[in-house]
Amino acid sequence: MENLWTAFGLTLIAGMSTGIGSILAFTAKRTNYRFLSISTGFSAGVMIYVSFVEIFYKGFDALGEAYGQDVGAWINTAAFFGGIILIAIIDNLIPSLENPHEPFSERAIAPLHDPQAEYPTLSDVTRHGVDEVTPNHIHHIHHDHLMRLGIFTALAITIHNFPEGLAIFLSGLKDLQLAIPVTIAIALHNIPEGISVSVPIFYATGNRKRAFMLSFLSGLAEPIGAVIAYGILRIFFIEESGIIPPQLMGILFAGVAGIMVYISLDQLLPTSRAYGKRHDSLLGLLGGMGVMALSLLLLQ
Repeated sequence: MENLWTAFGLTLIAGMSTGIGSILAFTAKRTNYRFLSISTGFSAGVMIYVSFVEIFYKGFDALGEAYGQDVGAWINTAAFFGGIILIAIIDNLIPSLENPHEPFSERAIAPLHDPQAEYPTLSDVTRHGVDEVTPNHIHHIHHDHLMRLGIFTALAITIHNFPEGLAIFLSGLKDLQLAIPVTIAIALHNIPEGISVSVPIFYATGNRKRAFMLSFLSGLAEPIGAVIAYGILRIFFIEESGIIPPQLMGILFAGVAGIMVYISLDQLLPTSRAYGKRHDSLLGLLGGMGVMALSLLLLQ
């Protein structure tokens, strides 16, 4: 457990990037959607590549050593799909009103950094509109709807960030060379989430600090998830020597690989395509895979 504090630190860094997204929403004169498209595609490339090439096989090696190659392969595969099922269940239980990764229009974000800009309509901020017959400029009415939207988005991101924190934490415990690119990938993917929390809460309250704090706090679920995971491991599984049994580590790694693949396919790639144009998403995806492959080769 010599990497314990470093692993916690990496989860904290990734979680804080929701605050970066919030800051960008309030300070950037123009949202660079192409950058967000390429960066989220890049994150997906890193996470997919590292899941299948490194994390999945680390689980296989540990379980194969503990149970033999044949039995270990079955357990490893079951744990991988178990991770996918777990995050899919979490996804379906979240009371989310919106997709927190879908981009806002320039009109929706403009007044955040330019007080002279014309306020958007409610449908601009909620992306899909609401069941109303009035034109509804949001600085006049519907603050309750926007506040509920922001809170539910923050809740959705908070719950999603628990397994992401576990992925970074376990990677950090086992292999820092593996954990650093995973941290970068998840941090990049958290930036648009910070924007998604900040925008509706700002329009509901008119308070930039409150919007930023809620966005920032939703990201802190990642280090909190790491703390909870470590507490459970410490109480029930970690031996007196401080070593996690290889059987458990193998199952956790395979499960984390499944979680990361699901997040990449269900969240990152659709987000990347929504923000970008033409082949931006694919360029980011291939770039992430290439950088991850090169770093693993250089760090052997």
